[in-house]
Amino acid sequence: QLGYQAESGPWRNFYLTGAQELRNGVVKGPTPNTASPDTVRAMTPEMFFDFLAVHINGEKAGNARAVFNIDLGSDGGKYKLELENGVLNHTANAEAKDADATITLNRDTLNKIILKEETLKQAQDKGEVNVTGNAAKLDEMLGYMDKFEFWFNIVTP
Repeated sequence: QLGYQAESGPWRNFYLTGAQELRNGVVKGPTPNTASPDTVRAMTPEMFFDFLAVHINGEKAGNARAVFNIDLGSDGGKYKLELENGVLNHTANAEAKDADATITLNRDTLNKIILKEETLKQAQDKGEVNVTGNAAKLDEMLGYMDKFEFWFNIVTP
């Protein structure tokens, strides 16, 4: 009833979506591909690192601490990634002296990894990615990544 009484369009949508979920459950429709090749190519490195940060499971990574230097070559720049207290932060044009690992790759290789055209391990085997330092720390950080379901519950747990 709240959905039919609400005058605001967004509130009406919230209420009616919740009611539909309570009656029918979450309807799993076709999942759109939000990471199309054009979208990935248009992402700045900062956007990519924000994308990574969103996927960190803060609870699992709560006690982890890692620092990485990322070198994307002359056209991509250098970045410092810091994982601490379950949060991944990046700093452009910075380099940590005490980094656990330094990852060197070009933007095309990064795009292939994001698009899942090849894995980090495959790129390393081809010589497209160079990891110096503690590669286990990089694997540890990647282990803290969550994969989200596109269709999720709005009202029910």
